[in-house]
Amino acid sequence: MCRSIKTLRPPVQPEEATEEEIRAAALQYVRKVSGFRAPAAHNREVFERAVDAVAEATAELLAGLEVRGSAARQAG
Repeated sequence: MCRSIKTLRPPVQPEEATEEEIRAAALQYVRKVSGFRAPAAHNREVFERAVDAVAEATAELLAGLEVRGSAARQAG
């Protein structure tokens, strides 16, 4: 769907994703789904709320994921 959104979880990204990276991915997702690169003034608030919600859900997802073998790779 959004080819420009990079994978933010290990082992693709060995370090933790930053808030900036998570927000950028959320913004790309909302842009793709809404069809707007930048919302009109009357849509800006709902657009930003959607970006915030997607970013929060993404951070929660990344924090809860268990990636098999990643602890072994980090220890080595």
